[in-house]
Amino acid sequence: MDLRKIKKLIELLEESNLAEIEIHEGEESVRLSRPAAAPPAAAAVPAATAPAAPAPSPSPDQAAEAEDDGVPDGELVRSPMVGTFYDSPNPDSEPFVKEGQKVAKGETLCLVEAMKMFNQIESEVSGTVVAVLVESGQPVEFDQPLFVIRP
Repeated sequence: MDLRKIKKLIELLEESNLAEIEIHEGEESVRLSRPAAAPPAAAAVPAATAPAAPAPSPSPDQAAEAEDDGVPDGELVRSPMVGTFYDSPNPDSEPFVKEGQKVAKGETLCLVEAMKMFNQIESEVSGTVVAVLVESGQPVEFDQPLFVIRP
C-alpha cells in the first residue's frame, strides 16, 4: 500500500472523532486505531485500592434504550463502513430521501464516501423515513445508525 495513502488515513483519523479505520486493498490491509483513553478519575485511583466488584450488566431493555438514546421506533439503517455521509449525489441536488418520505426496499438512501469511493446505501425495508440521524458531510463510524424507517 502506498505510504501517502497511509499518511492520509492517519490525518483522517486525527481530524475526526473516529476510533478506528481499517482499509483493504486487494491482499493488503491497514488498520489504524486510537488507544482507549482512561477516564481521569480512574487514573488517579491506585490499582491496589480500586474496588474489585464487577459492574452490573444492563438488562436487554436497558441496553436497547441506551443504544437508541432518543431515536424513534423503527428499523435502523446503519453505516456498513467508516466514511463521510452524503445525503445527495452532489451539493446542488436534493437529498435522496427526507423525513416523512416513503421508500421502497433497494432504494438509495445516501452515499458513504470512503477512500474516494462513493458507496450507495440502500434501504433494506420498505416504509416511511421517520428520522435522518446524520447531517450531510459528517463523518460516520462503522455500524452507526443513519436512518430510522418505520415499515
